[in-house]
Amino acid sequence: MDTLETIMKRRSIRKYKPEPIPDEDLKQILEAGRQAPSAANRQPWHVVVVGDAEQKRRVAQACNGQMWMADAAYILVACGLPEVSAKWYRVDVAIAMENMVLAARSLGYGTCWIGAFKPEEVKEICGLPASFEVVACSPLGVPDVDPPARARKEWSELFSADRYGQAL
Repeated sequence: MDTLETIMKRRSIRKYKPEPIPDEDLKQILEAGRQAPSAANRQPWHVVVVGDAEQKRRVAQACNGQMWMADAAYILVACGLPEVSAKWYRVDVAIAMENMVLAARSLGYGTCWIGAFKPEEVKEICGLPASFEVVACSPLGVPDVDPPARARKEWSELFSADRYGQAL
């Protein structure tokens, strides 16, 4: 699947088949995250790849009880390192996470960006250092649904030419 097709076909998946992801595919997805751009190439992130069934259940519970997440092969816990890049770590983590989300979609897997979680609980469950900040989580697995595209705002609400409000 080419890049634009991948972007256009990406959906938030909230139902997964109980199937594994081959190691080679997982490595490609993670490598896409590793290759993400970051401010001054500091790469201020660390991703915990949660695959143990009990660990997934605990992380899903800490994500405001979204237990469906635990059905995916993995849950990615994307963390920022403020001590590495105090100003940009959240943006850099988001870029790395989006690279992984798109790589997963291009290989036929599903994800769902999760921002609703109890950071301290996730940190404890994953054994994260105190200096780490959980920025996002996402299940990663074989989709068991193929949801349609959701409505998007009109171009004029999102883009302007030269000055705010001028049509492109």
